Amino acid sequence: MRGIRKYIIISHKRNVMKIAMFTDAYWPRVNGVTVSVDSFSRALAKEGHDVLIVCLQYPQDDENNFVSLKNGMEIDNEKHLKILRVPSFPSFITKEDRIGKIYKFKWVADNVCDFNPDVIHIQTEFIICEFGIWYGKMHNLPIIYTFHTMWDDYAPNYFPSLSPRIVSIIVNKILKGILKHTYRVIVPTVQMESVVKKYKHNVKTSVLPTGIDIKLFQHDENEIAAFRDKLEEHFPKLKGKKILLFAGRVAKEKNIEFLFKILPEILEKHPDVILLIAGSGPDIDYLKEEAHKLNIDDYCVFPGYFTRGDLSFVYSISEVFLFPSLTDTQGLVTLEAMLTGTPVVAIGAMGTLTVMGGDNGGFMVSNNTYEFTARVLELLGNKELYNLKAEEAKLHASSWSIEEMTKKLVVLYKNMITDYINEFGYRITPVWELLIQKRWWKINQKILVKKIRQKFKK
Repeated sequence: MRGIRKYIIISHKRNVMKIAMFTDAYWPRVNGVTVSVDSFSRALAKEGHDVLIVCLQYPQDDENNFVSLKNGMEIDNEKHLKILRVPSFPSFITKEDRIGKIYKFKWVADNVCDFNPDVIHIQTEFIICEFGIWYGKMHNLPIIYTFHTMWDDYAPNYFPSLSPRIVSIIVNKILKGILKHTYRVIVPTVQMESVVKKYKHNVKTSVLPTGIDIKLFQHDENEIAAFRDKLEEHFPKLKGKKILLFAGRVAKEKNIEFLFKILPEILEKHPDVILLIAGSGPDIDYLKEEAHKLNIDDYCVFPGYFTRGDLSFVYSISEVFLFPSLTDTQGLVTLEAMLTGTPVVAIGAMGTLTVMGGDNGGFMVSNNTYEFTARVLELLGNKELYNLKAEEAKLHASSWSIEEMTKKLVVLYKNMITDYINEFGYRITPVWELLIQKRWWKINQKILVKKIRQKFKK
């Protein structure tokens, strides 16, 4: 059943590729995977490559819905970028997430066949990931997988009723299964590379962080002032305040409670500051209650998620960006803040270690409230230091452009395609797919379906 070999001159030889990205996380779902997929896809499309994003469909009234969703295939405003929305149902794990309907694989496969990809790029670990693996295996296509998430740290928070040991075993089995079927693996940091090697020691990895669309974070002073006025109309508590900003998913793994511990001491010396937590998630209500218990709720604002465009302005009006997360694999928000000239104070762990590389554009500190607080107070109290770090931030972050990272990704794709063909041959078309394409089969199929419907009616 391997089918009839269909030798073709694949498009990478023409310097143009067709990439099918399979992801369970995409807009309106807000997280680092979504940003990474969106950033790379648009950059690839700008270079002239064709990109198909296979992702989940969300309800029209979803609270995080920032884009207009349609059934089936969407043609994005960006040339060469298509989006295939797979029908889904609510996840039993979190209210933000959804799960693809597994019986839609045939429909997905038909749409992907029309696209005719050269590469299958897996971005997540759930149903849509499985669709990508199944399609890649059936058509003998190279499958590349980006390992975005530290599931050993995240998964126990999603399954609190299970013991961490059981959760670890389940995670281990799922990830080993995915790595078994992928030809290459992309990791955003060297630290993540060592994690992947624990699951499969002989896997071939490439370190490639997600770049930033620098133009998105460049605004003139009049635009920034107008945005601040508009934001203060919605959130009057921000008027006349210096904003300490956190941006990201509001969940335990982000370590946001750490900021509640340092805020009182900062307020003693700078009563004009306020903590803005831009984001939402499963712990949003819990954190609001904690802020109330600690009597700091007057100095905390929880606006929810911002669109990408609005968030870039929020960075611009903020005094200091605070990032206490210990588990982020990339820490892209620190770079985004830096691009607007906002200094960062962050705990040096995982992705933050890579993107900041020390005290570039701010201060990278240990997981210590005293040290973190001291650095924030330094920036707030020393104008000369602040201006120095603001300029340093812009300079450091500008080297992480999405254009440069995409060039590296294109080289990675092309080398992988060449290696795969040398090792496993060209793509194939399964026999059952060739049969279905025949006109006689389509006619008989319609007759058969009609007869079955008549029987059901009787």
